[in-house]
Order: sequence, then C-alpha cells, then structure tokens
Amino acid sequence: MTNHVHLLVTADRPDGIARMMQSIGRRYVQYINRSYHRTGSLWEGRFKSSLVQVEEYLLTCMRYIELNPVRANMVNDPAQYRWSSYRHNGLGQRDERITPHPLYQSLDKDEAIRLAEYRGLFRSELDEAALADIRLALAQGQPLGSERFSESMCAAVGVRRAQRRPGRPMAKREQSLRDEDQSDFGF
Repeated sequence: MTNHVHLLVTADRPDGIARMMQSIGRRYVQYINRSYHRTGSLWEGRFKSSLVQVEEYLLTCMRYIELNPVRANMVNDPAQYRWSSYRHNGLGQRDERITPHPLYQSLDKDEAIRLAEYRGLFRSELDEAALADIRLALAQGQPLGSERFSESMCAAVGVRRAQRRPGRPMAKREQSLRDEDQSDFGF
C-alpha cells in the first residue's frame, strides 16, 4: 500500500517475526536513506501484529490483505496490484519470496484446481464482521481466532484479553459517574 505494508508470516522460531522485522527495518531504512540522501527513521512506530488461528482465519487474512488495494480503490482486481501475493496464490505466477502455507496447499492437490479454488474465494467481498475482527485484533495486538483460541494464546503469553477503550483508563469514581449519567439517558 502507499503508506503501510501487510505481511502474513508463519515463523519457525518464537522470535522469528520480531527479528525479521528488525532486519527489514535496518536494511530498508539504510537503503532509503542512502538513495534519497536523508537521515532518520522511516517508520511512525513499532509494527503491529496479531497471532492468527490458522484453521479459522488464515484464508480470511489472505483475502483481507490481497483485497486491500481493491478496497482502497487503487485497482479493480487484486491481480492488477503489482505488490500483491494474489498473482502467486490465485494465478500461479511464481514468486520465490512466497512459501505456500499448508492450509493454502490443502485447497487441492492439483495446482490448477487449487488456483481456481483460491480465486473462487474472491468472488465475494469480505463481510464487515471479518473486516472488523481483523482490524480490532491488529489495533489491539490481540490474537485473531475463536474465543477459546484467543483466551488460550493470551494466557500462554500473559496478555490481558479484553476490548479496551482508547486512551488512559478512567478512575473508578469517573467511571461510576459516567455510568450514572448514561443510565439517565437509557444507554
């Protein structure tokens, strides 16, 4: 995209993605700074990530990423976007940077049928609930999957599982006053 990048990555080590992002950041920033005679950081902040339950959301995330240029009105079809993995996944154009995930490969053993099955996933748009789930998980750094999966992953890494309001948490007194005000209006 013009202002961000989406990567769907399966790590082979617990720290694999963090190390990869660190390496990309160092190399890419150096390249850009040298090429454009500039200094400093390119990134606004740390990368955002979300653990994805493969069985429930992997193909949905692939669709989310590959349809992003279409939703942004940059192209009419995901195959038209130069930087998309759709050409590899849906059209069979080889890209050595992409290693097909076993779930993608399980669409069919025959490559022609697998490609057709994958393209078939793009006949309909992602529903608003799936878009909202993906965006919320990314924004909050929460796992993306079933409730049971999300709770177990949060427990495993010691992260609180809750949809939080943006900003500083309210003090208990402020919250009780707010709740009283809202109850007067039927909220």
